[in-house]
Amino acid sequence: MNTCDLVIIGGGPAGLAAAKSAYDAGVKDLLILERESSLGGILNQCIHNGFGLHTFKEELTGPEYAQRYIDLVEERNVPYKLDSTVININKDKVVTYVNEQDGLQKVQAKAVILACGCRERPRGGINIAGARAAGIFSAGTAQKLVNVDGLMPGREVVILGSGDIGLIMARRMTFEGAKVKAVVELMPYSSGLNRNIVQCLNDFNIPLKFSHTVVDIKAKDGRVSGVVIAAVDDKLKPVMESAEEIKCDTLLLSVGLLPENELAGYADVTLSPITSGAVVDDKMMTNVDGIFECGNVLHVHDLVDYVSEESEHAGLCAAEYIKKGASRNSQIDVKGTNGIRYVVPQKINKDDDFAPISLKMRVANVFKRVEVAVLLDGVKIAGKKKQIVTPGEMETIALGSEVVQKVKAGSTLEVTLLSGGQK
Repeated sequence: MNTCDLVIIGGGPAGLAAAKSAYDAGVKDLLILERESSLGGILNQCIHNGFGLHTFKEELTGPEYAQRYIDLVEERNVPYKLDSTVININKDKVVTYVNEQDGLQKVQAKAVILACGCRERPRGGINIAGARAAGIFSAGTAQKLVNVDGLMPGREVVILGSGDIGLIMARRMTFEGAKVKAVVELMPYSSGLNRNIVQCLNDFNIPLKFSHTVVDIKAKDGRVSGVVIAAVDDKLKPVMESAEEIKCDTLLLSVGLLPENELAGYADVTLSPITSGAVVDDKMMTNVDGIFECGNVLHVHDLVDYVSEESEHAGLCAAEYIKKGASRNSQIDVKGTNGIRYVVPQKINKDDDFAPISLKMRVANVFKRVEVAVLLDGVKIAGKKKQIVTPGEMETIALGSEVVQKVKAGSTLEVTLLSGGQK
C-alpha cells in the first residue's frame, strides 16, 4: 500500500484551492485524484463570464478561472492523477482508486479532503409524468453538449427550474438560435442569482413563470413534442384547471444540485439531512478525524469564489491536522432558526485559534427588511441588515477574533432573522 500525507479527491475549483493552500502550509506530500481527463471540474464547460470578481478582482470565464488555479498548483509541482476514479474511502483514511495506468491502488493517507463537487437532480428525482422521450436533458448536460461538444440539444426549449445553470442555459440556447419559450419555477421565487434572472431572462424577454410546474410530457415519434404546465397552490400541488400545453422539442431540467457524498458515506461521515453534505466544524473537518470537506460536496455555493475561499481554509486546516492532530475536546453547536435553512459550519471548536470564522447560510424563503443576526446564548453578537434575502443567494457573516473569543465562552450559537416579514 502506498502512503501519502494528504489525498484530495476532486480536481475542480475546490480541490485545486485546497491543494494550493495545503502545500503553502507545508504539506508537500500530497496527491489530487481527478476522475476526468483534465483538471478544472465543471468550470471547463462554463464559458460565460462572471467568475473571479472576489478572488482575482477581475471578471473571468469559467475555464480562465480554473486555469488560474491549475497554474498555481502546477507551479508548486503538486502531483495529480487524471482519469482516476476513487471507489472507496474508509474511516482509517485508506483511499482506493482505479485508473488505466496504475490499475487498482490503495493509499494510506494521514488526511483526506473530499472535494467531489455535486451532481444534478435527474428527472427520476422529481417524478414528472409523461413520455420517456428523447429531448429531455439536465441543464448541465445541455451546457456540456453546446459548449464542449458543439452539439445543439434542440430548437424549441422549455426549462423547468430557475437554478443558475438553467438561467444561464436559457441565454446560451438563445445565443445559438434556439427559442426558449418559458422558464417554469415551482416555487414563488427563483433559486438562482438575481443577476442571472436579469441578464439571462429579462434581457432576452424570456418569460419566467413562478408557482408553476410541468405536469406532463408529450411526445411524437419518440421525441418531445410539448410539455403541459400548470400553476400550483400554496401546498405546491398542481391546479389542473390551469393546465396549458407549450409546444417544444426539448425540456431542460434545472431542479437542484446534490452533493456527491457517496464516498463520505463509506467512511461513516455524518451527513446533514438539509444540505446532504457533511456536518463539519470550523476547520471543515467531519466527525471522522482527518477527513475534511469543502466546496459543493459540502453545500451548494452560488459563486466559485466562495468555493475557493472555503477550500483554501480546508487545505490550511488539513495541514494543521497533519502536523498536530485533532483537538476538539469541547464544541459549540451552530443552529439556524426563524427562516435560516442551514448554517455551515455546524460546530465550532472552543479550543481552536482559527479566526475569523466564516458562517455561511441560506434562508428558507424570500424575506424583506431583515437582519441576519448571530446570537450567543440569546444575546446578539454579530449581524448585518439586508433589504432582501433569498434562497438563491448565500449569506455570509465573518466572526472576528474578538467575537470568536466570546463564542468560546458560550454554550449555544444561533443564526436567525430579526425584525422582518415574509414575502
